Amino acid sequence: MNPSLTARRAPPLAWLGALGALLWALLLASTAQAATVTLPDFTELVERQGRAVVNISTTQARRAPPKLPFQIPELDESDPMFDFFRKYIPRVPEYPGPDPDDQSLGSGFIISADGYILTNAHVVEEADEIKVRLADKREFDAVVIGADARSDVALIRIEAAGLPHVVLGDPEALKVGEWVLAIGSPFGFEQSVTAGIVSAKGRSLPDENFVPFIQTDVAINPGNSGGPLFNLRGEVIGINSQIYSRTGGFMGLSFAIPIDVAMDVQQQLRTKGRVERGRIGVSIQEVTRDLADSFGLPRAAGALVSVVEPDGPAAKAGIEQGDVIVRFNGRAVENSADLPRIVAAARPGAQADVEIYRNGAPLALSVAVGEWQDPEAEPQASAAEGSSAATNRLGLDLALPTPVQRRERAIERGLVVQRADGAAARAEIVVGDVVLAMVVGGRQVTLDKLEDFNRLAAELKPGQQVTLLIRRADATSYVTLRAAR
Repeated sequence: MNPSLTARRAPPLAWLGALGALLWALLLASTAQAATVTLPDFTELVERQGRAVVNISTTQARRAPPKLPFQIPELDESDPMFDFFRKYIPRVPEYPGPDPDDQSLGSGFIISADGYILTNAHVVEEADEIKVRLADKREFDAVVIGADARSDVALIRIEAAGLPHVVLGDPEALKVGEWVLAIGSPFGFEQSVTAGIVSAKGRSLPDENFVPFIQTDVAINPGNSGGPLFNLRGEVIGINSQIYSRTGGFMGLSFAIPIDVAMDVQQQLRTKGRVERGRIGVSIQEVTRDLADSFGLPRAAGALVSVVEPDGPAAKAGIEQGDVIVRFNGRAVENSADLPRIVAAARPGAQADVEIYRNGAPLALSVAVGEWQDPEAEPQASAAEGSSAATNRLGLDLALPTPVQRRERAIERGLVVQRADGAAARAEIVVGDVVLAMVVGGRQVTLDKLEDFNRLAAELKPGQQVTLLIRRADATSYVTLRAAR
């Protein structure tokens, strides 16, 4: 081989090796850069939106145990009757007094500059006092405007103006796998930030068939409840509400209430004081592949009607057992779990278009939506008779006496106590008492109308003293209490 020829060919091979090394280095650099770009930076979002996230602490006074209708005599152990009373008469532990109180922590977020705040209903449930701490460390007393246990949404308000507030997003546009971020107060550690991705949408949880939960892997712990779930644009798309856990701590499964559901609930609470939900009177089941084939459906989707309530809205509209509902009020019913949520969102009394499959063929019907009644709700006076708003500074829920109560208890005037919490419970007012009058500012007002009580209760200031004229059995007396702060 000619040595000079070999020498001339060597430089091109060296250049090829150098070029390959350079390309490999560029590839590694671009890969590292791409990996860096795909990871989101949450800092700007937290700085911009964190000011609207609040810490909520509540206090609930210990309730005194009910008093026995008789007094147990104080007996010496040598007395022959001592063993009898010890064996057959239950002893009520001695009440230690009002302290200490039960306390709980949660989170919330401001939705308007005039102090309206969204949180979970379980955060403020049965609270006598609610304190809201802002990100700038200011503290305010809050009042509950309304709470809905079924959706676990509560609306509270503080007396302030010009507050920072969140921007609301569209949960429908949310995609599985999208980055999301939570801000809250887990275990009382305020303004804690955790992030993750959307794991699933439209989750149904046991006994929670009115909320299509957003499932995430964001770390949520006790104290995060009621806090906001943000997308990367800094928009709130949910309220952190529940976790799945066998230990009580975070295990990778968190659930948030979609913000559109929460806003509908808060609007009804603000305007009506309660949440109306639709019903049509059917029992349904999931459409499996085998059932779809049996009923001649093009695909396994919809809600199969297994029971139709006699004389219910569905029966009156012509819906029959064996029908498969595939659309309701313009919205597709992909799974059986979709139908209760869609029907509940319809307003009672409205006409809704229903698309069904019957005997393998499509059919269009129209149904007049009825109103759903919570079977777990406490007994209330009828709609005709009415009931007072349970949320007031006195902790009283009153109702007009029913005809049976008027007759059997000889009630001629006043309002009957349906529930007594907070200040009322501490004043030893109990269910069944009749409130005859309220003394406020030295003026006694006879209470024969719920409107009068609601108006007076709404005007009370924190800590204001109130006297009620109470009738219990055949005894009538004045009871003084202070409105909750």
